[in-house]
Amino acid sequence: MPTPSSAFASPTTKTFAEFSQRADYSLMDSLNADPQATDDGQDHHPRQVFSGHYVPVTPTAIPEPEYITHSKNLFNELGLSDELVLEEKFRRLFSGDITVAREPMRQVGWATGYALSIYGTEYVQQCPFGTGNGYGDGRAISVFEGLFNSKRWEMQLKGGGPTPYCRGADGRAVLRSSVREFLAQDYMQALGVPTSRSLTLYVSRSEKVRRPWYSQHSRSIDPDILVNNPAAITTRVASSFLRVGQLELFARRARNNTHQNALNELQMIVKHLIKRNYQQGIDRNLGFADQVVELANLFRNRLTSLVANWIRIGYCQGNFNSDNCAAGGFTLDYGPFGFCELFDPRFQPWTGGGDHFSFFNQPAAAEANYQMFWSAIRLLLTENSEALVRLDQIRDNFAEAMNKEIEIMWTKKLGLITHDTTLVNELLHLMVLSKVDYTIFFRKLSDIPDQLTTLKDSFYLPSSEQVDAQWESWLHRWRGRIKCGSDIRATSTAMKRINPKYTWREWLVAPAYTQAEEGDYTLIKELQSLFNNPYDDQSLEVQTKFDRLKPKEFFNTGGVSHYSCSS
Repeated sequence: MPTPSSAFASPTTKTFAEFSQRADYSLMDSLNADPQATDDGQDHHPRQVFSGHYVPVTPTAIPEPEYITHSKNLFNELGLSDELVLEEKFRRLFSGDITVAREPMRQVGWATGYALSIYGTEYVQQCPFGTGNGYGDGRAISVFEGLFNSKRWEMQLKGGGPTPYCRGADGRAVLRSSVREFLAQDYMQALGVPTSRSLTLYVSRSEKVRRPWYSQHSRSIDPDILVNNPAAITTRVASSFLRVGQLELFARRARNNTHQNALNELQMIVKHLIKRNYQQGIDRNLGFADQVVELANLFRNRLTSLVANWIRIGYCQGNFNSDNCAAGGFTLDYGPFGFCELFDPRFQPWTGGGDHFSFFNQPAAAEANYQMFWSAIRLLLTENSEALVRLDQIRDNFAEAMNKEIEIMWTKKLGLITHDTTLVNELLHLMVLSKVDYTIFFRKLSDIPDQLTTLKDSFYLPSSEQVDAQWESWLHRWRGRIKCGSDIRATSTAMKRINPKYTWREWLVAPAYTQAEEGDYTLIKELQSLFNNPYDDQSLEVQTKFDRLKPKEFFNTGGVSHYSCSS
């Protein structure tokens, strides 16, 4: 569970000048810039980047930025005053105007390149040059890195304009996707799932960008119209934005010996990853080979735990490639994501994802990404046979570790003392037969009912007598396992800390960004409040509005039940 906001000290940073003093640029100070880049960051056209860890680049400000919202919880955690979000220079910076930066800040941001693999297969087709040297942060630009309460954070604009990796696009994010990403990150944090964080959300009052999307009530799989969307910038925050795909890029270059410094650049970025994301867990007195082995172990632990948490809360990443897999082991890149309502192990909201990125295939996707991570760092240990043996053993045990995390998750989700594979598998089968709502079902189960009637409120279709009999049998056996040595009330309370009351329902979120296009941000803030307390029983008014089955008219509706990559 996340740390409550009340645990943090009162705000100490009240002005932009004070905020500026927090700046500390470890990435730019310790890693290599692209030697072909310009110092001033005026680097906004697609090109190949052959070496270096980052490209200095200036963001492109959205005109006439208007404040929509910010994360009060994160502001409090960072020690930032809420009033800071409306200060002119702060607003200008996080709507893309980096000229307001003053020392020790820098008037240039940075974008990074990375490779792409899908289920362990390397791809270069997405690169306009067919080489992989043009693939990376096309519209994500980091503009600040600093220390807050002795913890390092990187702040990155999503939709901050084109970079050398933009592949000919405009580098913008639309209001729709910006609202979704902002709310989703806040929600995941409140659920207790490791994630990048939301800081601020601004929209342009004058700039619009054209994108494919769905007409009202469309049943089309692919977008069927072009629409003008307000341009927006959301700032996401993380300990770092290093991805598995970045390590993979430098490993490819080292294997191919594309330049004489390739292997060294791989080693540099792995060291930087350890420092940024694993410093507390890896003894810096260890030799480098031992640190790499420990890194592999810790990342495996984080990744398997993360994916088990995704399944616990009904989250589907949608496009879990290596470039969307944070090397720090947290949720990153809220593009074609969704939350499962009507339970289906093959749930996948993104039209480009296919079964291989579906809800219950996420453990397999994670293992494929881990394979690319392992393959990259293995290059650094070729002269240490003993370390290679240990590293390979960690890789070989990934499936076992993943399965263990999944079993622990189901054990807690069902309030059991020990895992029961048969009981879980029978339950999943019944959930498919009865077409249950994933979140409503498990929350009602958390009351530990002795009658099936209560659970039927979570069913999308009436069940037959035969299926009801199977449910009654399962419920009786499950309650027997619960009663065995357990305090029923305590078990129910514990289950409600695992099974959220409120979930993300796209048909309830979509009106928020539609209304925001008209300048009404009321529903966005209402959803923020809801998502900040997803495990709590809230007012009857809130429950009536947000705790309900998906209406029939939203099934198979483009932009709600399925959507293309929301840009």
